[in-house]
Amino acid sequence: MKKVISLSIMLAFVLMMKAQEKVYQPTWESLDSRPVPSWFGNAKFGIFIHWGLYSVPAWSPKGTYAEWYKHWADKKDLFGNGDFKGDEVYEYHKKMYGEKSYADFAAMFKALDYNPVQWAELFEKAGAKYVVLTTKHHDGYALWPSKEASRDFGRPWNSMDIGPGRDLVGEFTEAVRGKGLRVGLYYSMIEWDSPLCMRGRMDCYVKEHLFPQCKELVTNYKPDLLWSDGNGGYSEDTYKIKDFLAWLYSTTDVKDKVVVNDRWAKGMKHVHGDFFTSEYSTSDLDVEKPWEECRGIGFSFGLNRNEDIEDYSSPKGLVLTLTNIVARGGNLLLGIAPDANGKIPPVMQERLLQMGKWLAVNGEAIYDTHKWRESFQWSAGAREGLKKGKYYVSGDAILAQTVCPEKGQAVKEAFFTQSAKGDVYAILPVLKSGKFVLKNIQSTNNTRISMLGLNKTLLWKQKGKNIEVTIPVIEYGEAPCDYAWTLKLENVKYVAMKKVTGLLIIVVTKSRIPVIYVTLGNPLHVPIWLMVQGCRRLRLLPQGGRGMSTNCAF
Repeated sequence: MKKVISLSIMLAFVLMMKAQEKVYQPTWESLDSRPVPSWFGNAKFGIFIHWGLYSVPAWSPKGTYAEWYKHWADKKDLFGNGDFKGDEVYEYHKKMYGEKSYADFAAMFKALDYNPVQWAELFEKAGAKYVVLTTKHHDGYALWPSKEASRDFGRPWNSMDIGPGRDLVGEFTEAVRGKGLRVGLYYSMIEWDSPLCMRGRMDCYVKEHLFPQCKELVTNYKPDLLWSDGNGGYSEDTYKIKDFLAWLYSTTDVKDKVVVNDRWAKGMKHVHGDFFTSEYSTSDLDVEKPWEECRGIGFSFGLNRNEDIEDYSSPKGLVLTLTNIVARGGNLLLGIAPDANGKIPPVMQERLLQMGKWLAVNGEAIYDTHKWRESFQWSAGAREGLKKGKYYVSGDAILAQTVCPEKGQAVKEAFFTQSAKGDVYAILPVLKSGKFVLKNIQSTNNTRISMLGLNKTLLWKQKGKNIEVTIPVIEYGEAPCDYAWTLKLENVKYVAMKKVTGLLIIVVTKSRIPVIYVTLGNPLHVPIWLMVQGCRRLRLLPQGGRGMSTNCAF
C-alpha cells in the first residue's frame, strides 16, 4: 500500500512539473518573455566556421567576403572595404576555371583532411566555449544529408550525395561536444538561385524546404545555438518565424538550452531574438540584451587566398578586440576558414593558440563576467573620430584606441569587467612599471589588488577618489602573459562622478561678446558644460566663490 501511495505521489509530482512547463505562443510578447539561457552570456568567446563550396576557389578581392564568390561572379557586383570595378571575381573565375560553373565545385569539395576531433582540440586550446558551423550558406549547399537540398536543386547538393560523402555536421557536433563545448549551427534563410526561392513561390520554399531543414538540424543534432542569416529582406510573416520559435522553445529537446540570434527576418535585428548581433563594427552596441560581435581573423569569413599576412589581425589586436567586447557586455564570435579539404590554415591555428595562451592566465577576467559601472578608462585627449570608419575593418582597429593612437587622441588605458561575486578586473593594454591610476575607485578595509599570473605583491594606495597602483619592474621571462595584463581588484567600490549643475545666464555686451554666467547649485539643473559650446576663446572669471563666469567669443 505504501508503495502505491509513493508511486502516486511521484506521478502527481511529475504531472505537476509537466503542467508547469512553459508553452510559448507564436507572438512576440510570449516569445520575448522567454529567459535567455545563462550559458551564452557567460561564454564570451566562440569560433565561427565558414566552410563550403566557396572554399574551393577561396578567392575574392581584399576587403570582400570570399564566401560570396558565386554572387560576385554571377552579378558582377562587389561591396566591401575598397574600390572595385565589380567584375573582378567573374574575370578571375573565367581565367581560373574556364567554362566550369559554381555547381562543379561540389565534386571538388572533398574534405579529405577533415578531422573534426583535431578541430575540437584546437578550439578547446583556444579557450573558446562554443563553436558555430555554417551548415548551409547562401548557395544552398548543405553540409549534412539534406534530402531537400538535392531534391529541390535537381542535382546532388549536400555533402553526402556529392563531394565528401560524409555527414560533416554530424561529425562536427559529436567532436565539439566531446570536448565539452557548446554546438552552434549557422543556417542561411535565403538561397541565391534555389528553384523555389522566388518571390512568387516563397510559401512553398518555407513550407517544403526551409522548415524541414531547420527542424531536421534541431532534431538530429540538438544544437545549443541557432545562428540565422541572409533573410533576403523577407518579413517574419513570410518565414513564419514566430511559429518556428514557438515550436523550438516549447516542444523540442533543446528548448531549455538553445539560443537564437536576431537575423531571421527583416525588421528583427536588434529587436527580437535571444541575443543581438553586430558585424565588423567599430561602434558600441549598448543594450541590456546579450549580444555578440562576429568578425574574421582576416577581412573575409570564408578562406580568401588573396589575403596576405598584413590582412590578418595580430594576436594583440584579437586579444584587445575580445577584451573590448567583453567589457561592453558582449561575446566575440571569431571567424576562421578551413580550406576545401578541411585544413585550418596554420596562421589561423597560431592566432587561436595565442588567444588560448592568454585566456589560460586571464580567463577569470573574461568568462562568467558582466559589465562593470564603467567599461573603459580613458586617458586624456580628444575622443573625436574613434567611432568613425568603414563597415569592414580589421580587428587591429582596436590598436588605434589603445596603443597606437593618432596625435592628440585619447586611448582606452584600461578595460573593466566584474565577476559574479563582485571582483573587479582592470585589463591593461600596456605593461609599464611605475604608477598607474585607477580612476573613481574606492578601496575598503578588505581591498586586495594583484595581477593575474604574477607572483609579486603589488603596492597601492588610495589617493582621493582614485587608487594608485605601483606596477613593479618585471624582468624578462617574468611577465605572466603577452598582449594585455589584468589587475584583480577585490572588495572595491565605484565612486560615482558628481554632476555639476547651475543657472545659465547669457549677457550680450556692447562689444557683442556674450558674457556667460553659471551659478552653481541652481535647482534648474543646467549642465555646466553648456557654457563652452561654440566657444573659440574661454576665460574663467572668479565670482566670489559662489559661481563663475566666462568671457566667450563665438
